Amino acid sequence: MARAIWTGSISFGLVSIPVGLFSATENHTIGFHQFERDTSDRVRNLRVNERTGDEVDYNDIVKGADVGDGEHVIIEPEELRSIAPGQSHGLEITDFVNLDEIDPLYFNKAYWLGPTAEQHARPYALLLEAMTRTNRAGIGTLVMRGKQYLAAIRADGDVLALHTLHFADEVRDPAKTVENLPKTGTAKGKELDMATQLIESMSGPWKPEQYDDSYRDRVAELIEDKRKGRETVTESEPPEPTDMSDLVSALERSISASGGSRGQGGNGRPDLDDATKAELTDLARDLDISGRSRMTRDELVDAIRRADRQKRAS
Repeated sequence: MARAIWTGSISFGLVSIPVGLFSATENHTIGFHQFERDTSDRVRNLRVNERTGDEVDYNDIVKGADVGDGEHVIIEPEELRSIAPGQSHGLEITDFVNLDEIDPLYFNKAYWLGPTAEQHARPYALLLEAMTRTNRAGIGTLVMRGKQYLAAIRADGDVLALHTLHFADEVRDPAKTVENLPKTGTAKGKELDMATQLIESMSGPWKPEQYDDSYRDRVAELIEDKRKGRETVTESEPPEPTDMSDLVSALERSISASGGSRGQGGNGRPDLDDATKAELTDLARDLDISGRSRMTRDELVDAIRRADRQKRAS
């Protein structure tokens, strides 16, 4: 079993529940070391004094806050620890809010919460069931690894999930960040009706297991190809932006390709000639076709048809 990365107590009202915090997700990104080109020499990052060029020991490094005009205020680690809030390792739920009212933009990282001992399971289950029944999320703050976090606790099946949240002043105003935003109500008429129809035809239930990290797969295949001296197949270029004069035509072709129900043919799956590359990749995965993430759209169609013929012949 995994070890808790934080232990403390969550409380609501006068009820306190000792819990442990566990990472709910894991990173599968392929890591690389750095090398100097045309050599086998590793490149490493060093902490260097920019004036003397000498390497500095980690314990001799302090933080400096820029206060303008090239001036810095130096802060010692002990000074930061002395003012850290919530040294009691507690998370008090101060409010319960409707879970659906939390904009996904505020969610940061996800964790699981679990009772630290069997005798704490009953109050844990009580909070879990009550939050499930009310569809509420508990809001509070906790201190972890020297930082204070805003957090939302919610019921997720048989377990409590904790999400660290961005504070309001950390969320940027899109009007001040994004250029070329259209005015509200610009889309209308036939274009809007057809775009709505296209979205409806492509809609379905959320199934996270049907999506995978195709880029990570391609990186792994690139490494294996280079290790074995094989030729690397490059990805096709992204589509050109749709010209405004072709917008209605593009929508019509998209709806036709979707077939009104995700483009399904008589066998309940997308027609190969009209299917998107993402749909073809899903079919190739279902058929266990190797090397699918490196294939172009046409290669996927050919591979799926070959697999179909082999399946019928067997």
